[in-house]
Amino acid sequence: MRAIFAAVLLVGLGLAGFAVYMAQNYIKGYENALAQQKTEQPQIDLVDGFIVSRAIKYGEKLEKKDVLRVQWPKAAMPDGMFTTVEEIFPVGDDRRRIVLRAMERGEVLISAKLTKPGEDAGINSRLERGQRAFALKVDVASGVSGFLRPGDRVDIYWTGSYGTRGSGTGEFTKLIEANVQLIAIDQTASEELDGASVARTVTVAASSQQVAAFAQAQSTGSLSLALVGAEDDTVASAIEVNQKSLLGIVDEVQEIVEIEKKEVCTIRTRKGAEVVQIPIPCTN
Repeated sequence: MRAIFAAVLLVGLGLAGFAVYMAQNYIKGYENALAQQKTEQPQIDLVDGFIVSRAIKYGEKLEKKDVLRVQWPKAAMPDGMFTTVEEIFPVGDDRRRIVLRAMERGEVLISAKLTKPGEDAGINSRLERGQRAFALKVDVASGVSGFLRPGDRVDIYWTGSYGTRGSGTGEFTKLIEANVQLIAIDQTASEELDGASVARTVTVAASSQQVAAFAQAQSTGSLSLALVGAEDDTVASAIEVNQKSLLGIVDEVQEIVEIEKKEVCTIRTRKGAEVVQIPIPCTN
């Protein structure tokens, strides 16, 4: 009996040792696979960036307590992103910086959303180099029923007539400028407007040539605005519509038919005091 018990004990110990050996090999293989997977993962380069710590509205002053430093993927950096505190708040410069666009908590801070130190948050801060601000008169119809906001893009149409009375071409509508950016509605430059309000003027950012065209168009006819979609990247082509094209009227083409003139030969005879012409066949 003792011999049998000793044999069973040895077999059990052998099986237990083999199980431990297999478990160690499995765990070691799993750890090696994890280590290999970590080494194969691409390394992401990170840079310092800044986000806002609270929701900030247009026109508010930005304070140091309103920004938080975060790690940002270098390959996904937006244009104008601040990477140092000194870029946001220059050393020795206590002039305030105003928020130009409403930002939600956690939104990344870029230069386009802030004025320069000491600069006012007026529409002049939204004009790029070479641009001018020009006001256009609108009403409930031409102003898209009050649904325009600063930052929107619009196509501008002119309706009027060309030519002198009696020789003019009639009234027509023409697209004079496409994708023009609005920078203010009435006297408000904030993009956060509550509800729809009928504006009397809208201010656009335009070049000097465009300003001259708008001034001429506004004084010689009426302007209408068409709102461009936020994700619309199409370019409008030249568009012109008059009453005839609107109604599908086609001008009649008058054909000029030349009638061949037949040569007539005559002879003249005198009968007393009267001269009579008598037609005869031409010999030539």
